[in-house]
Amino acid sequence: MDYKKYIMSVMDFPTTGINFRDITSLLEEGPVYQSAINELAAFAKSKNAEVVVGPEARGFVIGGPIAYSLGIGFVPVRKPGKLPREVETVSYEKEYGIDTLCIHKDSIKPGQRVIITDDLLATGGTIEATINLVKQLGGVVAGVVFLIELTGLKGSEILKDYDVLSLIKY
Repeated sequence: MDYKKYIMSVMDFPTTGINFRDITSLLEEGPVYQSAINELAAFAKSKNAEVVVGPEARGFVIGGPIAYSLGIGFVPVRKPGKLPREVETVSYEKEYGIDTLCIHKDSIKPGQRVIITDDLLATGGTIEATINLVKQLGGVVAGVVFLIELTGLKGSEILKDYDVLSLIKY
């Protein structure tokens, strides 16, 4: 399916000069959203995924349905103060400062095969931090999936050691 035709581009959002790729227009089309999730889930299944991990918030919109489709668990990665049990944390640099992500310490078992999901790959900072959390817990990153990859921002260079599927590339 040509998923690109379901992505809206919004110029100058969130700041001047940015061409924002809006996935909500794809999510609003039930059969298209279902097709995208099915394609990503098939990839995850081919990697023998045992659990899906996704960073908030749009990683939930992709990862939750993949996990449901495969009958496996979903593990959320959140900002500090959002998870109730003991967490593992990692801090990473973003364009405008430092950010931190957290995961429950007991959410991934050592050796467990993990698929990491998010809506969009840009510079790769969030996904790299998520990979580091999975590894800190002893998980094995079996693959990484995205709806969209912005190739010009070279986030895929961070993921060169992993199997990656991006349904749409700009």
